[in-house]
Amino acid sequence: MQFGLTLFTSDRGIRPTVAAVAAEKAGFSAFYVPEHTHIPIRREAAHPGTGGAELPDERYSRTLDPWVTLAAVSSVTSTIRLGTAVAIPVESDPITLAKTIASVDHLSGGRTVLGVGYGWNLDEMADHNVPPKLRRTMLREYLEAMRELWSREEAEYHGRFVDFGPSWAWPKTVQSGGPRTLVGAAGNEKNFKWICRSADGWMSTPISQDIAGSVRQLRELWAEAGREGEPYIVVLDGKPVPEKIEMYRELGVHELVYGTPDRSEEEVLAYIDRLAGKLGLHVGA
Repeated sequence: MQFGLTLFTSDRGIRPTVAAVAAEKAGFSAFYVPEHTHIPIRREAAHPGTGGAELPDERYSRTLDPWVTLAAVSSVTSTIRLGTAVAIPVESDPITLAKTIASVDHLSGGRTVLGVGYGWNLDEMADHNVPPKLRRTMLREYLEAMRELWSREEAEYHGRFVDFGPSWAWPKTVQSGGPRTLVGAAGNEKNFKWICRSADGWMSTPISQDIAGSVRQLRELWAEAGREGEPYIVVLDGKPVPEKIEMYRELGVHELVYGTPDRSEEEVLAYIDRLAGKLGLHVGA
């Protein structure tokens, strides 16, 4: 089982490049960042954590662009995987986004991981003309179309939300068919069936419950869908409790990811160092 970090990037606090270099040096395997293009001040959509319009963190309205961030991080790291937790692809143009992701993957030597979400902030998505009841269909088409661009010399796609004729587009991703795609969402049958059709694995949410039951259900549905291998499973963990970590290891979770505090650079770097020690990573390696 591997361990990753997620940084809620913003225009204040520690710079992602500094945090990622520290994470790689400490032995973490992955570095994730979020995405929000903007936050409408007047909103009806409830935040999954607060249950209302209140946001749990000011950084929601201050997030950096994830792919610009990961491109910068790729230039100062060499081994750590670079992912989103999570991106909202349907808020971008799919052809342009495919080019951006492929470029980061090319420049990083194939280290990208595409964590995606359906989008809880319907008000934000409405400003991007995303139909709330069709956002899953729209995301599926985006992923299918981008994979065409990433893998075929002459790509084309014809869907309801994405439609283009035979086209050339390079670079292709280093990873055949595109980066590993994980869906960050609640662990339920509806989401898992979607994952079995359109993604490579599941990323839990900070409020996910019964991880063990969810993992078993996902694996059963994966087998029923006729998918080869097994779904890649990432769990967003809270505090590194040894007994819980061992439970996840026995469950076959592939990766545990820990968030970094909203503190000064010095405090965040100290946290990364302490966390690596608690997880038994090779600090300073």
